[in-house]
Amino acid sequence: MPARGWLPVTVPGAPAGWRDLHGRFGSLPFADLFEDAVAYAEHGYGVSPTVAHHWDRAVEVVHAGLAGDEFTEWSRVFTHGGRAPRAGERFRNPDAARTLRSIAATGGESFYRGELAEALVAHAERTGGLLREADLAEHASLWVEPLSARYRGHDVWELPPNGQGIAALQALGILDGFGAGGEDDLHRQIEAVKLGFADAHAYVGDPALAVPPPHLLDLDYLAERRTRIGQRAIEHPPGDPARGGTVYLCTADADGRMVSLIQSNYMGFGSHVVVPGTGFSLQNRGAGFALAEGHPNEVGPRRRPFHTIIPGFLTRDGAAVGPFGVMGGHMQPQGHVQVVRSTVDDLLDPQAALDRPRWYWHTGLDVRLEPGLADAADDLRRRGHQVRIVEEQGAFGYGQAIWRTPSGYVAGSEPRADGAALGF
Repeated sequence: MPARGWLPVTVPGAPAGWRDLHGRFGSLPFADLFEDAVAYAEHGYGVSPTVAHHWDRAVEVVHAGLAGDEFTEWSRVFTHGGRAPRAGERFRNPDAARTLRSIAATGGESFYRGELAEALVAHAERTGGLLREADLAEHASLWVEPLSARYRGHDVWELPPNGQGIAALQALGILDGFGAGGEDDLHRQIEAVKLGFADAHAYVGDPALAVPPPHLLDLDYLAERRTRIGQRAIEHPPGDPARGGTVYLCTADADGRMVSLIQSNYMGFGSHVVVPGTGFSLQNRGAGFALAEGHPNEVGPRRRPFHTIIPGFLTRDGAAVGPFGVMGGHMQPQGHVQVVRSTVDDLLDPQAALDRPRWYWHTGLDVRLEPGLADAADDLRRRGHQVRIVEEQGAFGYGQAIWRTPSGYVAGSEPRADGAALGF
């Protein structure tokens, strides 16, 4: 699948998601929730260092060869004379302020059946896009039952397919059969994640077409997959189960209500298609589709593609421990495994768990380590992993977490990004 332009653009679900979450759980008036975002868009804000770095990379993508009328508006809205805003420089987006006001005033209706929908469809028809009025009007949010896996007396919760959270659950389910720690520990973590991804990439797609998730988490099946982990790094094929770019935030209030939320344009600015006058770049989630005929994730009408974004939640004995998440595409399940293990096995608080150096399995035998794990590199190489020490922090994800304790909440925010943990 192409990564940019109209072809990977699927019907955006975020505005409907905001409306439906508010309708089920909200207490403040819907329009009031937009006031701060509208103010930042209209009056501007100082761009933070990590965002400025990735914004500059997005501009490089455009300069490298995104040509066509569908990309013209992106440069007008999201660059200062053709360059990315620098760290500390003020960025304003008055078009986005108008879009947010329209969504707020109509409860999201204008995005799917009103002025914003009309503008989106008109731009698609004019510049080669496929979305039409009926596509937007027929969109509906889905309420789904989360999946869980046991890990050391805890339950880890993830969204079901079409998300990749099942890769994290499989990895933790496999690791639950090993003891914690020891000289094989890091190697086993990497191999368990590889096994989880092998199945996720083979079987995860639109829920109507995918292998039913419980089969991938069956304890006997996980035990069989666990036997594939030996002393050497290998490339794992998918198993045979029984058939039947992103913003993460978490919050908790005094009444014990907790939220684990994630949304994403994907790959930075997504498709780089901006509808004139709206100020937002359309996502490119369709890039997650497969082209192989008969694959559960095969591209097709009214299908939802393989999704990387996965908010997580941790419970113990039926009681909430708290929400957590790690942004970063392919890194997300790997980050979930590492944060959960640091929390459950090593009893680290959220900030310490997020501060800990990370590893990242890329593909095949390719493993990247942060400098803080450099001492483990030689052992992993002896086991057959192809190891690189990587200084670029963007490869290792960006997370947040909140844990509930008998004395109150404890929160942590990613040291590799510009976020913060705040109490009110």
